Amino acid sequence: MSLNAKAYVSPTLVLLALDWPGADDIHDFLGFAIKRTPGFLSSDGQAREPESWLPNRVTFDGPVPEGTPDAPSNIAPIQKFQWWDARIEPADRNKTFTYTVYAVRGTPAALQLGPQKTLTVTLPNHIEGGIGTWFNRAVLSSQGFERKLKAMGLDANTAPPPEKALALREWLANDLEDVFGTAFQGATDAVSAIYHLTDKLWAIPAFKGFATGGNQLSVVYDAHKLKNEDGTVGDTPNRDAITELSGVATFYPRDKTAIMHNKFIVTDSTKAPGTPQRVVAGSANFTTGGLTQQANLLHLFESPALAAIYNERAYDLRDNPTKGNTAELSTGWSDTVSIGTARVRVCFSPEPKDQRTQIDTVIEAIENAKSSVLFCIFTPTDVALRKACFDAGDKGLMMYGLVNNISPDSARAAEQAEANGETLASPRLANMELYHRNQNEKDVIEGSYFSRTTAPQGFETERRYFPGEKPSKIPPVVIHHKFIIIDAETSNPVVYTGSANMSENSEHNNDENLLEIRDKRIARIYLAEFMRLYEHYRARAIFIKQKEQALLGNPAPKQKLKLQPNSGWAKKYYVDGSPESKARQAMT
Repeated sequence: MSLNAKAYVSPTLVLLALDWPGADDIHDFLGFAIKRTPGFLSSDGQAREPESWLPNRVTFDGPVPEGTPDAPSNIAPIQKFQWWDARIEPADRNKTFTYTVYAVRGTPAALQLGPQKTLTVTLPNHIEGGIGTWFNRAVLSSQGFERKLKAMGLDANTAPPPEKALALREWLANDLEDVFGTAFQGATDAVSAIYHLTDKLWAIPAFKGFATGGNQLSVVYDAHKLKNEDGTVGDTPNRDAITELSGVATFYPRDKTAIMHNKFIVTDSTKAPGTPQRVVAGSANFTTGGLTQQANLLHLFESPALAAIYNERAYDLRDNPTKGNTAELSTGWSDTVSIGTARVRVCFSPEPKDQRTQIDTVIEAIENAKSSVLFCIFTPTDVALRKACFDAGDKGLMMYGLVNNISPDSARAAEQAEANGETLASPRLANMELYHRNQNEKDVIEGSYFSRTTAPQGFETERRYFPGEKPSKIPPVVIHHKFIIIDAETSNPVVYTGSANMSENSEHNNDENLLEIRDKRIARIYLAEFMRLYEHYRARAIFIKQKEQALLGNPAPKQKLKLQPNSGWAKKYYVDGSPESKARQAMT
């Protein structure tokens, strides 16, 4: 029997989907070993191994001892059918790697490398085919972040010196911080519509550097005022940016909708000065937390046609029209624009109260899905949208979901808090919920990190706050994405993404933009990045749930954090109709 393997790549990530059809009858199937050529860079980045085995933190004896490197997968096989190369470094961007995947058989004391499959993978540029794609890393609560703190000799409870704090932020941003410089490069004129512009590391300096060069810059911003801790009305969070850019940029306050929630920039270029040529849009607020700690993304589209559509929208908002007048401007989805191999269109909101063009289009696409539906959304409150996602799982499609919270009451409260310029107002809102197959099969975790009481033996305690930040009574937002991927692993995928939470507020009360992107390359980037986050948090959900049950006196069957010495680990991947079986077959 031969192996199947398929790579899903983003500019900073390689996800490997694996399958060994018929291996459910092989009782000594112990997992997969994966060799990468060329191998890993040394810790100082000065040398590279000719070849390396992808590592595993868990062995047949348990987690590797503290202070020792992770075990190579030819010694500690990977007992999962999806695995990503976590050792991709900035110096690996655009490089080509060969992955040789082996099925491992035998016993823990006598491992045998069996059938193999070889894949050659080239990491793409951030911008290819006229579309730039940046996902941040945003896993503050992770073993990788804890190891970086230790390697840098930092106290987790003390603010790092500026140069080390910047290095940590850059690791979390994962190149997302480069979007602003890329957008402004060669431009002389820029218009933007921005919910919050507060980041002083990259965003505000980039805006200032552009505007002080004699270039034209206008910014439509959300002008709703924050509430102070004592309940009095404060100021817009954008005040520092307005002050910093005073005299070099023109600001247009926007307060006639619930929130002006867009995050987009339109610029010209050296090819066509004074004419819209490119647009940046996505889920990330231009705040330090939005770029580094909350899971987010931004796209850059090199398309005069799409840039012109966004440019017109920015100019429409500059006059601060009422919500009703803004809704009257709604024309539904734009004409489809071709950008490289991609077909792209956009829909702006608010829409008239009697229309649901945005969400109903997404629902129809989900209902027509042939293979898979994956959703990653901050607050998905729309009942029909949630039902369509869950129905896809019930119909036998691969269905996974990752959200900050899906309780309609809690999510509406979150949106209202955001509209008021407040942080989330209830600990319940920090729940992370993960769905597979349907709404009744899910893992729910609070805070989504290993605390001192839930960290497995051999694993570091994780954190929710950046070193030196004071914990607040209100848990931080973890997932801020707003995307749905349909049939990503097929030849006809579609992605919905943008600023909109795909809710009643985003449809009818906020200024938002939602993009529809039809392109195999883009969809597979989303799939790789989604599974990275999903598997990261699901691993924590399983163990934390077990710990919580034990504390309540209801110990569940233990999920031992050590490799199984037989093929028992693989059984769930071969059960007809199981989420694991669907993913195993669909993704390879």
